[in-house]
Amino acid sequence: MSQEPNVLIELSNALADAVETVARSIVTVKARRRLPATGLVWSPDGLIVTANHIVERDEDVTVVLPDGSEVAAELVGRDPSTDVAALRVEASDLRPAPKAANGARPGQIVLALGRPYGSAPQVALGAVSIAGSALRTRGGGRIEGAVRPDLTMYPGFSGGPLVNAASEVIGMNTSALTRGLPVAIPNAVLDRVVSVLLEKGRVARGYLGVALQPVRIPSGLRISGVDQETGLMIVGIEPESPAEGAGLMLGDTLVSFGGQEVGDPRQVHEQLGPDSVGKVVAVRLLRAGELVETSVTPGER
Repeated sequence: MSQEPNVLIELSNALADAVETVARSIVTVKARRRLPATGLVWSPDGLIVTANHIVERDEDVTVVLPDGSEVAAELVGRDPSTDVAALRVEASDLRPAPKAANGARPGQIVLALGRPYGSAPQVALGAVSIAGSALRTRGGGRIEGAVRPDLTMYPGFSGGPLVNAASEVIGMNTSALTRGLPVAIPNAVLDRVVSVLLEKGRVARGYLGVALQPVRIPSGLRISGVDQETGLMIVGIEPESPAEGAGLMLGDTLVSFGGQEVGDPRQVHEQLGPDSVGKVVAVRLLRAGELVETSVTPGER
């Protein structure tokens, strides 16, 4: 009598194998007063990637390695806008986990791994809800190919990996980018951010120094060259900011920034990436019922 393979048992064993494999590459990060969090061995020379929001101090950071030993860690750099931080430890025999080459797909079964207590890893099981979309963070960062898993992110899981059934890391989990909902920052974004942190210690972001509020443009104010229904009113200007230096004023309504019509603050933030620093940006705005064309040079945040 032949025995048919049990798909559930095979899947269960595959997930257990994935946990065992990737657990060799996750560490405990002690960098805040309350519960420690998790980090991921990124390269065998001691580079650890974790979530920026759990690194609350620049010094006196320690890491508990997979073998249970605790070592001092140096903060290499951080990028609050993407919630990525890089640490360096002096340790041998560190093994990065295999990284997925093809990202994630909606419906794919995934595991979130954490090691906040410095002992055995903890695991949460779920599925990919959204994959491949671009996420603009509140800090102005852009995460291409963001993954949103449908699972429970337990305390201390931030900085740990999201893993597929093939024992491959899809990205790094964080609960700080979307009001507590988990997001996995994909490997490609981590590689990009970490390479800049290794070189410069931080990721530059364009900075204007304005607070913007979407407003409707009354039909009577839609003068020649302005047909859009909404714009962005300047409701706050920081002293000595690029916006103040460019002569922008409270009550001005931006209708175009960098040649693009704007009606949502995110449309401005999307143009304030690292490449925008020090470059002149054309601005069109309504001031006292008249169309004004000027320019502003973003500074560095």
